[in-house]
Amino acid sequence: MPTTSDFERMLRGVALRVTRPRVAVLSAVHDHPHADTDSIIGAVRADLGEVSHQAVYDVLRALTGAGLLRQIQPLGSVARYEARVGDNHHHLVCRSCGAIVDVDCAVGTTPCLTALEDYGFTIEEAEVIYWGLCPDCSTAISS
Repeated sequence: MPTTSDFERMLRGVALRVTRPRVAVLSAVHDHPHADTDSIIGAVRADLGEVSHQAVYDVLRALTGAGLLRQIQPLGSVARYEARVGDNHHHLVCRSCGAIVDVDCAVGTTPCLTALEDYGFTIEEAEVIYWGLCPDCSTAISS
């Protein structure tokens, strides 16, 4: 788990000023992968005390824009944030409880990740969301 000094280095590495809210948001997202904004606000407030919603939204936008965080938004879900950036991973989403977990890209023949026609685009990544039921929800339904 990264430390406060690691978060400070990350911020400096993307030419962002080190502030307590930025460090607190980075820490919250690292501690709670796939957290929504309200959960992040709660974690930041537990760390720093009173911080406005707008301040957290502004920090999330800055950190996402700088590439330190990634925003995902599965269909029917609010925006969620993760610190796993720089790779082309995907997500599993439970249709029942909304749990989200990271899934590494498949290796070998992966026809769904290779566009039949690129229409002149330079494709940089594919976003795949696998939908289903998590183990807990599968067990609850079959019981």
